[in-house]
Amino acid sequence: MTSTPLPFTVKGQLPTLDSPVLIVMLNGWIDASGAANAAMEHLKNAIVSRDLITFDGDAFIDYRARRPMMELREGVNTRIVWSCPEMRVGNDEDGNDVLLLTGPEPDTAWQHFARTVAGLAQQLGVEKMIGMGAYPYGAPHTRAVGLSTTSPDADIAARLSFTKNSVDVPAGVEAILEHALHDIGIPAMGMWAQIPHYVASMAYPAASAALVEAICLEAGLTLDTSALRREAGVQRERLDQLVSSNPEHAEMLGKLETAYDEIHGIRSSTTNDDAVIPSVDELAAEVEQFLRDQQPGGQS
Repeated sequence: MTSTPLPFTVKGQLPTLDSPVLIVMLNGWIDASGAANAAMEHLKNAIVSRDLITFDGDAFIDYRARRPMMELREGVNTRIVWSCPEMRVGNDEDGNDVLLLTGPEPDTAWQHFARTVAGLAQQLGVEKMIGMGAYPYGAPHTRAVGLSTTSPDADIAARLSFTKNSVDVPAGVEAILEHALHDIGIPAMGMWAQIPHYVASMAYPAASAALVEAICLEAGLTLDTSALRREAGVQRERLDQLVSSNPEHAEMLGKLETAYDEIHGIRSSTTNDDAVIPSVDELAAEVEQFLRDQQPGGQS
């Protein structure tokens, strides 16, 4: 009698780890500005991660939707590069064990994938799981990046000082993993960066830094985010210059700031209580259009 093959391959043997945190970012679901993916890339380098587990692409990936890459050199088909989920392992600056679940979001067999990851997390002694994502939000780039949270555990949601939303939305695999790990007693949560609408199509390193720093705070990790913060500073200067060069931009940003502050309970001494403030979404749409008009080929 033959046994069912495992839907993953371990490089070497599973190591003995000391209460690692599992950080999850699978490409394929909502990630405005690619902020969560950039945060994961930063983590891969910061913890000097190495391959640990490769999941079976034939079990979880539709290769007609995510075709493998053929490396063709002078007519020679030298290699086929397959895209599949993987788990990496490394250590933070203090030697704490860290696991990273990254790569493409599975196209199929989500519950099987979640059970498989949960089983591996149990074997590896995972202490908690933290997922990452990012979504467009009516926020100005002049305010600190806001974060929201998801978790099957109401106590975790209440403890985290992030935005708590009430909405019915399609789920990604990260949300399925939250439940799979929660069901076996491993605390699980997702952290989502709120990206200003008008920069959602470009990189936003401030959000990537905010995600990494929030994970460090929650998981007790020590990781350097200075490179991301430098990139964020350069981008902030460019956005400020772009806005200040056009009085309409500056006025619209000011209104967006006022609306954002009102929603978040921040009162400004210059606020006119009789003024009618448009919705954040309306203002963000106008700012986005203004900034788009400055690009080559933009429409006025």
